[in-house]
This record gives sequence, structure tokens and C-alpha cells, in this order.
Amino acid sequence: MIRAAVLPAVGSPLEITGIHLPEPGPGQVRVRLAAAGVCHSDLSLSNGTMRVPVPAVLGHEGAGTVVSIGEGVSHVAPGDGVVLNWAPSCGACHHCGLGEVWLCANALTGAANVYARTEDGTALHPGLNVAAFAEETVVAADCVLPAPDGVPLTDAALLGCAVLTGWGAVHHSARVRAGESVAVFGVGGVGLATLQAARVAGASTIVAVDVSPEKEALARAAGATDYLLASETTAKEIRQLTGGHGADVSVECVGRATTIRTAWEATRRGGRTTVVGIGGKDQQVTFNALEIFHWGRTLSGCVYGNSDPARDLPVLAEHIRAGRLDPGALVTERITLEGIPVAFENMLAGKGGRALVVF
Repeated sequence: MIRAAVLPAVGSPLEITGIHLPEPGPGQVRVRLAAAGVCHSDLSLSNGTMRVPVPAVLGHEGAGTVVSIGEGVSHVAPGDGVVLNWAPSCGACHHCGLGEVWLCANALTGAANVYARTEDGTALHPGLNVAAFAEETVVAADCVLPAPDGVPLTDAALLGCAVLTGWGAVHHSARVRAGESVAVFGVGGVGLATLQAARVAGASTIVAVDVSPEKEALARAAGATDYLLASETTAKEIRQLTGGHGADVSVECVGRATTIRTAWEATRRGGRTTVVGIGGKDQQVTFNALEIFHWGRTLSGCVYGNSDPARDLPVLAEHIRAGRLDPGALVTERITLEGIPVAFENMLAGKGGRALVVF
């Protein structure tokens, strides 16, 4: 019996309760969590913006220590530190064949499995494959990657989503070049990681935009050279800060139609707008045909930072060891499982950076 945060139904409050977790079967790994980040995607799963089989244990950004392994598992052993990979690639689908492992058609099939049960025997699903909002979890072997040497597991937890996503948005999707200007919309966990990544890329002007004045210090510490409170004149202000042209790259980390539209308008002619934020189907963004032609901008989505965790984790680890990236700086609150509902409320209110569940 271990403690977990269970989502009994879409739209229902999380319940902190005991669950029965089986020993790992063939091709499975049991992990004792060290920490798990509370991501906006977890909130989107709980409120139905994204679909998830329920009841479920949410949480997809985490790291911990291997407790035991099932038959056939050889890349990790009991006692090893690991990072959870919530979107493992199958290696066989069309997108994997193209090298686009972040778009793997089979990455989330494990979320439909029954992986544990409540005290009364009710079947539980593992959220986005890994069920990190629990003291321990059992996952498929391809959902764990060796934790980087020299990186504390509490920091390594953030590599599983926020840091990979922010890094990839800058280096894989937008492909920011040294000397370019970057505007980042939304200074939550992913936004802070994006700011750090833009700084590492050598961006010249880095503008952070958020609705909260309290986030300015966080943004500047992460690499922002300028900070703007979101308003109807944000795009104009960014153009003023970038020689009248607009940002070479805008990264939207909110997932709202108005923010996406503003990020697009803040991007220079011929620049790149990357959308990281996950919005609902009701968030409709409109463009007219003439402006698409005239501005020559590129608008692209970005899934999981367009990253390959197996390839990118060692790169991120080297930057962390060298002091160029600081995952811990994304964290504005360390909580227990019981604190997750309040962390959800804070995200809705636009407060803070990353809340981290520490076990």
C-alpha cells in the first residue's frame, strides 16, 4: 500500500489515498519517487482539456530510485536513479521512422492500462503512463531513463517535462541563433525553462511577458533582459524593444488564443512563432490570408519540445553541471501530495513557477 493523488473522475477534486501497487511484471520497473513536478498538463487532464482514462493517478514529470525490476529489464537496476519519460517512442510507427519521436503514435497507449487498484479494488490508470503523483509507481521499462550523474533527483525530476520542453522549444522548434531576439509569453515552469534555454542559445534581447508583476524577478534571474506585463499593447512594446521590427522568435507557453495571437503579432516579418501552451478546442485563433502572405512568419506547434529524451538528457545534464542551466530555479514551492490541489489553483491564478512534490 502506498499513498497517491487519485483523480476519481474528470472535473473531480484529487483524493489523497492509499492504493495497492503490484510488483513489476516482465518489462516493468518499480520506482520510488524522489520528486514530481506539478505541470499545467496535469491540470488540463484533471479538467478535461486533455483526455485521460479515469480513475487515474496523474503526474508525469518525476524522478526517483529503482526499487525492483521485472524480467527482461537490463538498462536499469535496483538502486539506480532514473528520470520518468511519460512519452516513450515505439520506434516503429510512421513518425518514429521519420525521426520525429516526440510525435510517436503509440507513446500514450500505456495510459489506458490498469496499473494499480484502490483499497476497494477499483482499477486505476497511470495518467500519462507514469503516475508520478505517488510515493512509488510501476512503469514500462521504456518509461525510465538513467538519471544524469551529478544532478540531484529533485532537479532531475524537472528534466522529465518542463526543462526538456523549454529547451526543445528554443533549440529544436524555433532554432534560436546567437544574437537573435526572443519573446517568451508565460512565466510558469516551462516559460522559465524557455528563458534559460534562450540565454544558453546566446539570444541578445530576451523579453518575458506575464500577467503577474510578482514574476519579474524570476524571469530576470532566468535570463530575461526585459519584462512586460501582458496588455493590449504588448506586441507594440516588443517591437519597440527590438528596433521596431519585432522579435526574431516568440514562444507562447500559455495556450490561450489571445496570447497566441499576440505572440504572432510580436514576431518580426519572417520570424518564427512557436506555440508550446496547450489550449482547449474553444480557443480559436484567426488569421487573414493577406497577413500570412505579407508577414512571412512561421507559426508552429511544439510537442514535448520536439525532443528525444534519450538524446537530450545528456546534453541538458552537461549544461546543468557547468552551471548554464538551473532546474531548481524553476521551483517556487516545495509541497507534499496534499498540496497538489492548491498548486492547481495557483496555476489557474497565474501564480508562481513550478510547484514540486518532494517525497
